[in-house]
Formats: sequence, C-alpha cells, structure tokens
Amino acid sequence: MSFPTFPTVSKCPSIGREKDTVVADMDGTLLVGRSSFPYFALVAFEGGGVLRLLFFVLASPIAALLYYFISESAGIQVLIFASMAGMKLSSIESVARAVLPKFYADDVHPESWRVFSSCGKRCVLTANPRVMVEPFLKEFLGADLVLGTEIGSYRGRATGLVRSPGILVGRNKAEALKKTFAEEMPHVGLGDRQTDAPFMALCREGFIVPPKSDVKSVSTEKLPKPIIFHDGRLVQKPTPLIALLTILWIPIGFPLACLRIAAGSLLPMHMVYYAFWALGVRVLIKGTPPQQVTKSNPNNSGVLFICSHRTLLDPIFLSAALGRPIPAVTYSVSRLSEFISPIKTVRLTRDRATDAAMIKKLLQDGDLAICPEGTTCREPFLLRFSALFAELTDELVPVAMVNRMSMFHGTTARGWKGMDPFYFFMNPSPAYEVTFLNKLPKELTCGSGNKSSHDVANYIQRVIASTLSYECTGFTRKDKYRALAGNDGTVVEKGHVVKANKLMGC
Repeated sequence: MSFPTFPTVSKCPSIGREKDTVVADMDGTLLVGRSSFPYFALVAFEGGGVLRLLFFVLASPIAALLYYFISESAGIQVLIFASMAGMKLSSIESVARAVLPKFYADDVHPESWRVFSSCGKRCVLTANPRVMVEPFLKEFLGADLVLGTEIGSYRGRATGLVRSPGILVGRNKAEALKKTFAEEMPHVGLGDRQTDAPFMALCREGFIVPPKSDVKSVSTEKLPKPIIFHDGRLVQKPTPLIALLTILWIPIGFPLACLRIAAGSLLPMHMVYYAFWALGVRVLIKGTPPQQVTKSNPNNSGVLFICSHRTLLDPIFLSAALGRPIPAVTYSVSRLSEFISPIKTVRLTRDRATDAAMIKKLLQDGDLAICPEGTTCREPFLLRFSALFAELTDELVPVAMVNRMSMFHGTTARGWKGMDPFYFFMNPSPAYEVTFLNKLPKELTCGSGNKSSHDVANYIQRVIASTLSYECTGFTRKDKYRALAGNDGTVVEKGHVVKANKLMGC
C-alpha cells in the first residue's frame, strides 16, 4: 500500500509546534498495532465474561471477511455488535477506564507520539467507539478532543449498533473533521491507511505512518502519566490466538485451580509447599526465615511479618514458605475466601483503637502477618504503608512478596473478589517468590529506638522496595479505588452505602 502524496511520519518535524493542532488516527497510527481486535476482545471478556468472548471470537472471521473484502465499516460494525450488544454502558465505561489503558499504553507508536506530543492541541479521529478510547487518550496521552464512533444505547445498555453518521471511516472521518474545525483546518494530520487520506487531505500537512512489524513501542515511562493502577483479569493482550487459548484453557484451568486450592486448604501447612510444587505452583524462598520461638513469657510479642501486597494469597504463601500457619489481619475479604483459607484471617475494623487492641492480642498468641499497603498493586510500585503496625511491637520482619502470572491476574477492584484465588491458581504455572529480610534492629523501632511510627513504616517500605527494585509511592487504597472503580472502596448494597468500616477487600 503506497501513499505517493504523503511523506512518512519520520519526515515530520516536531520542533516549534507548540501552537499547532494535530489530528491523528488511532490503530496503526498512534498505536503500533493496526488491529483493534484485542481491545474489543478485552471489552467482551472483562465486561461480559468468557461466553461473550467466545461469541466474539466466533464472529471475528465474519468481521475480517467484511473488513478486507467488502467494507471496512461493516467489519468494524460486526466487532462492535459482537463485543458490546446488550452490555451495560456503565460496564463498557468501567473497562475503558480501568482495563484498556494498560494495554493501549504498551502499544504507543514512537514516531507518531513524537509528533503528537509536540503539538499544542491534540485531536484523535478514530473508527473505534469513543466510549472505549476516550479515557486513555485524554488521561494518558493528553488528547484535547476525541472524535470516535458513537454507539447506540437503550435504557443504559448498548444496542450493538452505531449512531449517525455511522462508523468513522473514510469520508465520515473527513466530514467529522470539517464539522469540528469548520474553516480553521488542523496543521498536521497523521494516518496509516488509504481510508485516512480524505481527512489527511484537509490538514495543512499530512504524514503516513507506514506499517512496520519491527517498531518498538514507546516506553511507558515516557508517557505523560504512568499507569500504576489497572484492573481486568487478563495478563496478556488477547490476540486472536491468545483469546482462543484462553477460552480453551478455562475448562481445564478451573478444575485445576479447585484442586490446588483444596490441597492448600486441607493438607497440613508443612506439606503445602510440596503439594504446590507437585501441582505446578512454584514457591521460591529467599533469605533466612526466622525461627519459631516458643513463648514462655506471656508478655513477649510474636513476630509481625510486614509483607508487600500482591494478592490476597500473600499470607498463605508466607505460611507455605515457613511451613506453619501464620494468622493474617485483612482489610476485609470475601466470605468465600475466608471459608477456603487454610490460615486464620481477622478483619480489621479501620477503627484505630479497636484494631490496635486486636493486633496486640493476636501477637500475644504468636506470630502474625499484615500487609500495611491495605490493597494490592500489580505494577512495580509500593503504596503508602499504614503506620499503625509499628506502634504495636518491636518484633518486625519485612517480607518482600512478588508473584508471576502468565494468563490471569489474581486481583480485581471491579469484579467479585471471591474469584481472586481461583483466577490466580488458574494460571498454568503460577509462582510466588517470598524474600525474608533481616529483622528490624531495635534501634530503628518505636519502642526501643524511640522512632516515630511513620519513620518506621517508611523505612520498611523503602527496604522492601529496594529489594524488589520497586518504586515507593504515597498512593493509598482510596486512590486505587477512585482510579479503577470510581469510589473510595466502600461497598454499595441495595441502594445505600454500608458503614465506612465495611470496605471492599484487597
């Protein structure tokens, strides 16, 4: 495919464009990938489940035939219908806000981004549904305006059809551009295919982004805003092959997950480590675990293990590494997770005095595990550590937890948290790495060292972050839920908000 009238984007100067307006296509232009299949597949799975993904995958060959041999707009219409028809608009918006940005950010085209980011006013003109792409483009790429296909809806649900003027392809893009900018045409137009030519011809300068398979996407650190929080169950971008493999694996993976959970719940803890290995779950232990101390003095405190928080299974893998059950305090987990847990879990009330008394009592009975971040984070960042734990004992052992998953994430902010352990164990070969760090010296604690609880918490956060090569942040649980779920983490039931001490789990 050649574009004799438009030079390639590599020839577009990016210096001195602070007052210029740029209009760019999305797939194949701003993004390296030319196919929107993976992103529609994400909407289908995250908004509708595995059966919706199956329907979408079965419909995709029809979409491909229409796209390449009959009409580009007809092919996109099939993708929209198969992925969204009947779905709540709120679900689509939620996926667009919490799930898609992570995958879009991993696919930004370096040359297009060089030009797009250099212009003072940025507009994206795309055939994708605006509701899908707008959150990412505005929040993470700094787009001022997003012109996309508008999907039809009825009583809060997507019909699967599109509103006038239809799919923004070819002349529809040009008409949308004319309508938006009137007589003052943009300075730069970026596109990647023949159907982008009509809108590019309306710009003062037009540049083509040639399809190249060896283009390396922009590092996410170079984008205006890092993606620290993201949601969704799928680890990998669902290309047609990965989407098919995911569908085929789930009927195998779910029984396997149940078997792994049963082994962890029913076997003695000193056998769980070996049972996990036999069932394909890898537990890697680094550092020297502290010896269990027989308590002869009732005034002595047990060891408080301070863990980084990756999934709600952190205390269980800590126990597996130690070969003995370690009770854990939690910020509320699902009843199902409590029921199948092989260790004792105690819910915190988020009332400081009540929680302090509870933790002190538990430490009098023995060792205890706590995750002071209060919620999980998937990316290489540590959230702010709550400082309460540092005031309660000087017996503090930091534990750096990290896990590896190839297919499914074992955490969610939007879905049912009771499925978190199942999704983690549904991975073909999940792994946990448990690193025991040195016990905190007495001179660095609150009691013996006269340090403030915030200093102790921040010090342990830095030690764990250094061990994992993570970055410390000041973000909290509320920041995560505001970003992903649009709330403070408070459970909403039957039209009212439950009291503030009952909150969503990890």
